[in-house]
Amino acid sequence: MVLQVPLIRLQCGVNSYDWGKIGKTSAAAKFAAATTSDFSIAEEKPYAELWMGTHPSLPSKDLETQRTLLELVQDNQALLSTDIAERYENKLPFLFKVLSINKALSIQAHPNKKLAEQLHARDPKNYPDDNHKPEMTIAVTPFDGLCGFRPLAEISHFLQNVPSFRKLVGEEEAKNFEATVKGKESSEKEEEKEANKKALQSAFTKLMNADQSALESASKELLEAAKSEGASFAGNGGPSNDGQELADLVVRLNSQFPGDIGLFVQFFLNYVKLEIGEAMFLKADDIHAYLSGDIIECMASSDNVVRAGFTPKFKDVDTLTTMLTYSYAPISEQKMSPSEYPYVTLNASAYSSNSSALLYDPPIPEFAVVRVALNKPDAKATFDPIQGPSIILCTKGKGTISVGPKTEKIEEGYVFFVGATAEVIVESETDATDGEGLVLFKAFCEIGNE
Repeated sequence: MVLQVPLIRLQCGVNSYDWGKIGKTSAAAKFAAATTSDFSIAEEKPYAELWMGTHPSLPSKDLETQRTLLELVQDNQALLSTDIAERYENKLPFLFKVLSINKALSIQAHPNKKLAEQLHARDPKNYPDDNHKPEMTIAVTPFDGLCGFRPLAEISHFLQNVPSFRKLVGEEEAKNFEATVKGKESSEKEEEKEANKKALQSAFTKLMNADQSALESASKELLEAAKSEGASFAGNGGPSNDGQELADLVVRLNSQFPGDIGLFVQFFLNYVKLEIGEAMFLKADDIHAYLSGDIIECMASSDNVVRAGFTPKFKDVDTLTTMLTYSYAPISEQKMSPSEYPYVTLNASAYSSNSSALLYDPPIPEFAVVRVALNKPDAKATFDPIQGPSIILCTKGKGTISVGPKTEKIEEGYVFFVGATAEVIVESETDATDGEGLVLFKAFCEIGNE
């Protein structure tokens, strides 16, 4: 066994996908440049995702030794803790990311564990993992996206007020959906909820399998309506949306993916906005499409995605339409409310500057995330030891991070791995220029945190 100091500065890789933000406008690129001197940002290139973890597709490395984090934790299980090493096969159970989104990601869902195993066995090229991928999103800048099926009354409203949408779903399918859900949109009776889900699945599947020529015609009609109707578009937007906002969204998405089926999927899905610090959780088999913004994302360690729109990549409409839960609810039910994190001590300077430590704790064992803001020089946060590993990312400001006798600089873009049972002390050297000074995110896993 190789002994390892449980504070390791990481070098993290960044993926360049077409939907990423360009050059230095990408937080993912800026943070990647901060982790290594070997990486320089190309001004015209899109940078999409910074990956922090042990996933083999883009593993993080010890900046000093260039050994992968996976090698380090496999050599020394104590870095993970014995329980976590045994449960998660000597790997970090979560994948931590920064996403910088300039245009729509694919309409997608992540498979549950059983389906992931089946897809991987059948098609390892397109489904490279056998693990599930529940994920949590925390906004670093204002964010918008499409997440989860809307309340059924809203879908009925759009079927009645967006003629091109109704055409693609089909008159018979639309009437069946309306008749099934009418008066039962919020029913708690199991048989009525199941009937609603079947009707929703049938209508959504019909849309996703629309004939190409019908889609081209409907897309032109939809775009013309969005441009000409403005605030009155889609029946004034419906119960929870603004008509002008939805019209602008159609125009924007069509400029990115002209004539794509995703232009109509938005009438099935919630349109959500997150302000800085707001978060949401997506279970496996939840449909979504991120549209813009910089976000922190934490997920079970997997790279499985089932796509069906807004993408030049492999699409698997049949799998997507059969795998979804077809749960329907307002977006408020997917948003997460953080709570104060009890296992950190803030010093007097931190308390006097309204510093904070907020916990985002989804209902799964693989991960949770703490967001800490230290808003004054000398403000200090001391994290209690936990029985599991952590990854810490600094997104703003500068200061120091210490574990035992080892102290390192920490500043925007720096990433550290912290081993199990280590007390961590972070101290700010930054004044709060716009309300916050040193900001960091700490993703962690602890068996007792289930």
